[in-house]
Amino acid sequence: MMDEFMGFFAIAAIFIALPWLIFHYVTKWKGQATLTQPDEKLLEQLHDAARRLDDRLCTIERIMSAEDPEWRQKCALPERNRDQALLERADDLLAEHEALLSGSRKERR
Repeated sequence: MMDEFMGFFAIAAIFIALPWLIFHYVTKWKGQATLTQPDEKLLEQLHDAARRLDDRLCTIERIMSAEDPEWRQKCALPERNRDQALLERADDLLAEHEALLSGSRKERR
């Protein structure tokens, strides 16, 4: 009697419980692969903050250039170029993300 119960339990675990558990977590994982509305808003706010900081930095650089035209040679210019490239890449990624979101919203309709 106990052996029959253990056999039934083993078969049920292998063919019912295990696939259900795997599919359950696979669907959860796929659902978390996209950004949620709060994540999108936070990303947009961070992008806006980065843009404002870049504008402020440009203003400071203009002031510094007016006071000391040689200050750029004293500072690391490659870092500025790297930062500018990162901001441009962030712009590209944000535009790509918005295009993907608008495409997925159109498919849902």
